Amino acid sequence: MSIALSLLLALLLDYFLKEPKHFHPLVGFGNLAIAIEKKLNQANAPKESQKRSGMLAWSLAVIPLTLVALIIDLLLSDSPVLLALVGGVVLYLAIGWQSLLSHALAIAKPLNAGDLDSARTAVGMIVSRDTSELDEQAVASAATESVLENGADAIFAAIFWFCVLGIPGVVLYRLSNTLDAMWGYKNERFLHFGWCAARIDDLLNFIPARLTALSYALVGKTRIAIESWKQQAPTWKSPNAGPVMAAGAGAINVSLGGAAIYHGQLQERPQLGPESGDQPSAKSIEEACALVNRVLVMWGVGLYILIALSVAITSGAAA
Repeated sequence: MSIALSLLLALLLDYFLKEPKHFHPLVGFGNLAIAIEKKLNQANAPKESQKRSGMLAWSLAVIPLTLVALIIDLLLSDSPVLLALVGGVVLYLAIGWQSLLSHALAIAKPLNAGDLDSARTAVGMIVSRDTSELDEQAVASAATESVLENGADAIFAAIFWFCVLGIPGVVLYRLSNTLDAMWGYKNERFLHFGWCAARIDDLLNFIPARLTALSYALVGKTRIAIESWKQQAPTWKSPNAGPVMAAGAGAINVSLGGAAIYHGQLQERPQLGPESGDQPSAKSIEEACALVNRVLVMWGVGLYILIALSVAITSGAAA
């Protein structure tokens, strides 16, 4: 039951407080990661040496903090209420529910008003592709894809690992995911050094991504979502983003994907969602946000039912 209480507390804190305004622990962790990377990343070293340095860097950044989280979890194990409160605060710091929605709606609003320049600026804050020359449809496509993908990364994967491994689980996931965002680039500086961070993030997201894709399908246009997932996910380079974005695009019946410019280079990307689906727009951004919210409700209700059944079975066995 403490897991359900922690989730409820985390969502309430996120809803009312949003992200911490003055200091977020992940900002401090990011600064630590920058310092470690500057010390250990030697771009001119041999490939295998760079990979070993990346593994050491990941270990130095993630393992000590995860062990601290484990110790806290063990110390509070005899106090379920306190464990639930601390767990709720940690989970709140690990998810980005309202942040994701606010960034997305900050793009949809100017699009609805015909203010393309403001929409380009807003979408540039949440995507890595070049946005200066995007038209309205391309801005909407980038934003919709980002909401669908980050729904898995920023919300549902964190909740999954909290439910599975408690406080240390969500700390391990969030720190690993942050390092992937910082070091997981396939450029000269990070191609080998960031290999460890990218692979661990892929592993940790494997199950949550597919649960998210299934959840998108269940609360959206199920048949289209499943068909898009089956046909399009294998065509994407990312083993986890493919299922999530394909199922999400199908769930809201929008046609996404296609060419985009990243770091000055044009990349041809496969189709996402039905080709005959709706064109990306401010409406598709809002529908993606609504889809994430529906999945969040479904997960909350499902978690409560599972816990209630577990308690009932345990009570029945004891009697």
